[in-house]
Amino acid sequence: MTDSRTTPRPPSTVRKVAKAVQESKAPAIARAAAILRLLGKSDRPLGVQAIAKELGLVPSTCLYVLRALVEEELVAFDPDTKRYALQAGVLTLARNWLRRDAFNDLAQPVLDRLAQRFGLTMLGVQAVGLDHMIVVAMAQSGSGFQLSAQVGSRFPALISATGRCIAAFGDYGEKELKARFDTLRWDDPPPFADWMEQLRQTRAQGFAVDEGQYIAGVTVVSAPVWKGAGRPVHALVAIGIGAALQREGLGELQQALVEAAAALSEQLSGDRPLPAA
Repeated sequence: MTDSRTTPRPPSTVRKVAKAVQESKAPAIARAAAILRLLGKSDRPLGVQAIAKELGLVPSTCLYVLRALVEEELVAFDPDTKRYALQAGVLTLARNWLRRDAFNDLAQPVLDRLAQRFGLTMLGVQAVGLDHMIVVAMAQSGSGFQLSAQVGSRFPALISATGRCIAAFGDYGEKELKARFDTLRWDDPPPFADWMEQLRQTRAQGFAVDEGQYIAGVTVVSAPVWKGAGRPVHALVAIGIGAALQREGLGELQQALVEAAAALSEQLSGDRPLPAA
């Protein structure tokens, strides 16, 4: 079962696109990226007017970008309905990325195993600086009431337990973190001073926990995964109903998650060969 709070809650798309276009040295690319994201999250094909209105674009400009995307086989156009949808060409880009990033191949069996062991939703996420995190892998146990997020979902980078990991191990300045923190939406937002203390705890113990602050009644546990030196690029995330996690043993889950993240970090950093298909 999907909880609406697990879907991304970004600022106004119109404001984001307008800002990106204004600041970008390649506004056409910013517009194309915005259109692809919009079509990707839409449940149905969209017409030019609907796309332009949602993204705050001039319809003629929107049409120009759409035609270019159709030519590149990234977007499909239905001449009968005059609507646009993602084309299979985007899968080629995604497949090439997956081949380069060993995290997904290595993490998926780990996520499957932990999801079955603890009866939870497990996610593998990739951090993109302080902008956002993206769900790149997911597993569920198939039993009981569970929360879920779709692969490709985007979240604010500093939200919940994973955000604490990103901030704690990212060597970011307090002023920069405060500016980002003030834009986050929580069910029970922690004071910034408390959150900073939680970052210190995260660095000390190697994982972070959000007990109902992001989503009331939901506990999120996250452990960072490194791919060499520097800031962590990925994280393993466990999501479950808080009361159920307490009954099953939160400490055992935390230990299992940290051990799994450490093993993945070693595999990614050591350039070990991927398991045979």
